[in-house]
Amino acid sequence: MKDTTAAYGTITKVLHWGMALLLLWQFLSAGARYFFEDTAIEAFFWPSHKPLGVVLLVLIVLRLVWALMNRNNRPPSVGMAAKLGHLSLYALVLLTPIVALIRQYGSGRSFEVFGIPVFSGFEGERIEWMMDLGGNFHGEMGWVLLLFVTGHIFMAYHHRKNPNKTDVLPRMWKK
Repeated sequence: MKDTTAAYGTITKVLHWGMALLLLWQFLSAGARYFFEDTAIEAFFWPSHKPLGVVLLVLIVLRLVWALMNRNNRPPSVGMAAKLGHLSLYALVLLTPIVALIRQYGSGRSFEVFGIPVFSGFEGERIEWMMDLGGNFHGEMGWVLLLFVTGHIFMAYHHRKNPNKTDVLPRMWKK
């Protein structure tokens, strides 16, 4: 269940691959919204975007707590670039939905996820700085996250295929 210096444990693997699938869905829903607005494709994907964003936020917090609890038992980083890349991924997965939630609150509209109220709406004017923060950064951060995820996948593949590099995929894949 726990991480070791040789490989990540079951909990870390489930969080990693579960979040990978949810992020893929988020990128598909954002792409559908951007490229196929007002189509059946957008109508299929888009309604799940906000609720799954909140699920991802909860999972990244759990993942950070779990990583801190296992920090002395995790496989070593293969270098400073890998360490910075992972920190960037964590930051983007954490901050992207937070910025969206700030925008949602600033709109004055209530917000609930799967029937559970996250916050109620309010009367009066929108809070412009909150709206601007989300409007200016949420989508852009999401696309930067997609670039980092693509880089993460590419580097894992590169490390697997290059005999001069440490094959890192078994750490997160094998039992």
